Amino acid sequence: MANSTEQAAIFITNLDEAKDAYRQKALKQGLYDAGEVVMSGVLVNLHGDEHRSRRRLENRLFRKETLEFYENELFPDVISETLDPHVEVGRAELVTLSHQLMMNLAALNAGVDRPLRTPQETLRLYQQMMKLIEGATLVHSRRDPAEVSAEVREALGDFDSEFVTPSIQRRTELIQRHVAGEIDESSLPRDVLSVLLRNEDDLKIPRDVLVREIGFFLLAGAHTSATAFTRSTHNILEWLAAHPEDQAKLDDRRWVQGCVHETVRLYPSSPTGVRWALEDVVLRSGRHIPAGSKVVIDLVAVNRDPAIFGDDAGDFNPYRQVPAEGVGPYGLSFGHGMHACIGQELAAGIIPADQAGTQLFGVVTVAVMALLERGARADPDEAPSVDSSTQRPYWSRYPVVFTGRSRPHRPTVLPPSTTSVVPVI
Repeated sequence: MANSTEQAAIFITNLDEAKDAYRQKALKQGLYDAGEVVMSGVLVNLHGDEHRSRRRLENRLFRKETLEFYENELFPDVISETLDPHVEVGRAELVTLSHQLMMNLAALNAGVDRPLRTPQETLRLYQQMMKLIEGATLVHSRRDPAEVSAEVREALGDFDSEFVTPSIQRRTELIQRHVAGEIDESSLPRDVLSVLLRNEDDLKIPRDVLVREIGFFLLAGAHTSATAFTRSTHNILEWLAAHPEDQAKLDDRRWVQGCVHETVRLYPSSPTGVRWALEDVVLRSGRHIPAGSKVVIDLVAVNRDPAIFGDDAGDFNPYRQVPAEGVGPYGLSFGHGMHACIGQELAAGIIPADQAGTQLFGVVTVAVMALLERGARADPDEAPSVDSSTQRPYWSRYPVVFTGRSRPHRPTVLPPSTTSVVPVI
């Protein structure tokens, strides 16, 4: 979209303007322009009718009854399967562990089969997924873009042949048996790939786009949840070190979910949202956005607005109350409007409007509780370290040990870039 006539970037730091910008049909997704090698044609990059058609179908996988099935039936076994070998060893590196854990969970939703369930198979999928993540976040990489893109294309080919093709074959056979009346609906997998295959005549998605779409659901579900998982664990451990009287709160899923929401508010998966103006737009505030302009929504500033979140908006506070109507406890970290994250409730859960409603806690809360229930504490002999290969505020290593002993307090914070706009080119 960028060209020689491109206008200067317009920055939005106000919550009302940010919500309005997300709702504007003439503002097109622009965050992943640099990562087209893996993001071209996937749901988050579509616009208009094409986006509505595909999202309407894929939304079926994110209905409440399906989320309840994931959270209560599928996820507990996968979480135990992933965590318990590390518990037996007595220690783990949380950045790697979190991505492996969330990859195993995201694979269920995306429709990526792991028939062998061996360490070697998991490692292969993990290596491919991490390369796809590097491609999707290429805009923030400090590496040579051409070199990264070449590596991502190779990883996509391996991902297709080793995982997507066998997964398609299995689902195609099951769908054919269902059409023939041999098996009922409940025997079909509840995942994105199955939905796309059952509607391929209407969608007409090219094979390369289908591979990227499944890769996108895998990497998005794994990466965003993994970073939230590690950051939430860190914030909870730091809070308990300073507030030992809250130790019993670890048994309260609502409190832990509040910690996760507060963490996601402070550290959105992407610090910015980016849109391109397809035509002139006037926001409700009166601000004029000329056609061709880049709009950068500073989610860190929006989510830390003292007028909305209080004077301590920049601090982690698991007891925070959000008084503003229409504002989620995690701010706008999941976006808003037509491009709000399709997996928002899968990751963060559902808070019912009244006591009679069913509360879902989301995969991040469930996984964090499982980790802490097993006695995870920061390794007293090795401090966590920050990833210097990207402009995004990620941990590169976060060693933990599994012990019932109280952890000595050693404050560690993410780099200052989390409190300012990360440049988007």
